[in-house]
Amino acid sequence: MTAALRPAVSERPGGPLLLGVRHHGPGSARAVRAALDRVQPRAVLIEGPPEADALLPLAADEQMRPPVALLAHAVDDPGRAAFWPLAEFSPEWVAIRWALAHEVPVRFVDLPAAHSLAMTEQNEQTEHGGRTEQGGRTESRPGDTQVIDPIGVLARTAGYDDPERWWEDVVEHRGTEGVPEDPRAPFEALAEAMTALREAYGDGGHPRDAVREAYMRIQLRAARKEFGDDFAVVCGAWHVPALTARTTVAADRALLKGIPKVRTELTWVPWTHRRLARHSGYGAGIDSPGWYGHLFGAPDRPIERWMTKVAGLLRDEDRFVSSAHVIEAVRLAGALAAMRGRPLAGLAEATDAVRAVMCEGSDVPLALVHDRLVVGEALGEVPDSAPAVPLQRDLTRLQRTLRLKPEAQERDLDLDLRKENDSARSRLLHRLGLLGVGWGDPAAGRGSTGTFRESWRLRWEPELFVRIAEAGVWGTTVLSAATARTESDAVSATALADVTALAERCLLADLPDALPVVMRALADRAALDADVGHLADALPALARSLRYGDVRSTDTAALGEVAVGLAERICVGLPPACTGLDADGAAQLHRQVDGVHTAIGLLAGGAVSARGLRERWAGVLHRLSARDTVAGVIRGRATRLLLDDGRLAEDDAARLMGLALSPGTPPADAAAWIEGFVGGAAGGGMLLVHDERLLGLVDAWLTGVPAEMFTDVLPLLRRTFSVYDPGVRRTLGELVRRGPDPGRAHGGAEAAAPGFGAGLDAERADAVVPVLRLLLGADFEPGDGARPGAGAGTERAAAG
Repeated sequence: MTAALRPAVSERPGGPLLLGVRHHGPGSARAVRAALDRVQPRAVLIEGPPEADALLPLAADEQMRPPVALLAHAVDDPGRAAFWPLAEFSPEWVAIRWALAHEVPVRFVDLPAAHSLAMTEQNEQTEHGGRTEQGGRTESRPGDTQVIDPIGVLARTAGYDDPERWWEDVVEHRGTEGVPEDPRAPFEALAEAMTALREAYGDGGHPRDAVREAYMRIQLRAARKEFGDDFAVVCGAWHVPALTARTTVAADRALLKGIPKVRTELTWVPWTHRRLARHSGYGAGIDSPGWYGHLFGAPDRPIERWMTKVAGLLRDEDRFVSSAHVIEAVRLAGALAAMRGRPLAGLAEATDAVRAVMCEGSDVPLALVHDRLVVGEALGEVPDSAPAVPLQRDLTRLQRTLRLKPEAQERDLDLDLRKENDSARSRLLHRLGLLGVGWGDPAAGRGSTGTFRESWRLRWEPELFVRIAEAGVWGTTVLSAATARTESDAVSATALADVTALAERCLLADLPDALPVVMRALADRAALDADVGHLADALPALARSLRYGDVRSTDTAALGEVAVGLAERICVGLPPACTGLDADGAAQLHRQVDGVHTAIGLLAGGAVSARGLRERWAGVLHRLSARDTVAGVIRGRATRLLLDDGRLAEDDAARLMGLALSPGTPPADAAAWIEGFVGGAAGGGMLLVHDERLLGLVDAWLTGVPAEMFTDVLPLLRRTFSVYDPGVRRTLGELVRRGPDPGRAHGGAEAAAPGFGAGLDAERADAVVPVLRLLLGADFEPGDGARPGAGAGTERAAAG
């Protein structure tokens, strides 16, 4: 501490040793260890929930590796939970390990979790962990009710504009030239400063502290009866003045009278450095847990060792960083500290030096250093003997069996569902998703997009332990819990789309016992729902379910019957539903038509009952494309789908476009037709590139739009054509600038532009047949070559 905050210290102070700390402060942790070594108390009392006393011996287990946290949750409402995180550099953790190593009693003396969970709302529990931290960011004047930042007040009093930098200078960098004469002196100085703040700010915006501190005073009185004054107390520095206040037992008990209580369970769970960070929302968080861990663990020369870590990280990312860079960065950090009047280089100086020397002034690699090192990705471990709900134990077993280790760092996982282990991993992740345990999210894969591939993005967060505790009410294993939860969700679902989505997830998770319940609910909702839009929203999920069921060898016959029934009802009800729509309604139905078209394509190749479904759907599209009362965007889309499926000749498509773009059609309606025909669809731009008749019709219509109407249709047209690749847009521009070619427009034999042929070259098409048959596994005799004949090669390729 600074000299102004350091009073004289007597050799034999009266009362127990009160060690007021900052949670997760390496300087405080070193000072606590030094003070305990000096005083050698008979017992150690620590701020924390007393119900966890039985779990303290596990801190000495070889499998226990911080960061970890005490997790308390209400037995009847597991979602009401609180965390007490501890890192290797947390003073409380150091005190626990010291007491266990010296075989002296160690106890928690804060308000029991049974009371704190009952007093605090659920949304506050998970983030703030029942602990008051003097590290908030707001401040108030005496008498205000806002939460103050005591460290910030002290920093400004000392002339600092950054509380973190002040704390580093007076605490984290203290003692670098040797241990102080009396390691208790910093705690007494900090207690004096906190006493002045408590006199000025009262409870500092923490009214619940009065109850907590009353309970702690009662525990200190009990400790005096057992150990005299020969014990140490480790708590937040903010509480020290209240613990030394002269109050009566009766007054303290009066504060505790009538406070609510719930039945709780506690255990140790792994924690992460990322969740210790303040930006994560944790109330007692710090800005740089990785940096603090480095300061605590470095035996000497922390800046040199830090720069070496940074260099190693950047080299792993293929950036050129030499030993000379490390040396220069260390020198620059020291020079910056001297210029800024700091006792040693801190994180700010180290960061500035890394940016200038190793990152060449760029913040892009610096962001990687901040994420990986300053914050860090450490994930703790707890011993197998730690209490856990049965569902957690089953999940742990599955994680080990499937070699799917929880990791704090986000990572991508690609699965091949033809492999048993990957298929089992997929089932586990889908089952956890149904239980609300979001360990992984589906992601776009880098490889195949077929049904045999799945890609996930995984990241394990400590809050998932709470979700697992909540899900434990559904069963003792992941399979039984997911089954029970799915059945309950199916019965309670009211929307048809919700049930169809649940059916899809049920198949993905392979829950055969839940599927009959889901199917009954699906049949009931489908029979009662007459809204074509709802049916259209539900059908794609059912079609995908059938597809996934084939991959996973699941019996989906009943699901197929329901899906075909929905498709039949859509074919009947869709044409009337497409008339009289406003712009928003037309856009929504446009997307639904796309989804139904894809779903029917999947269904038509499956169940016997689906035979003829594709033809009936084609008839619906024909009716939609020809009705003037149907919104333009839907007519254009129906025309395009028919053209792509080969159910509409190019001449007929050109005729429909000509009608839609005729002078009598309002420009807004014509632009909507164009959007439905070529907008947002794969290959829409290439269709115009290769069919200059259609391009000519669009060009002729566009040039004929009256000037006063042009500004109204321009935004829609820009949206339509903006989705095309730059190369497609450039080619279209070149074709329009060149102008129409009569021979090309009327099917002439000559090429309309370099690179475009007049038609199918059958001989060139035949040349690729041997390679295609080899890739597709068809019978192929060496020596087979290209055979002449119009279309023969294309037909054989399709047959192969």
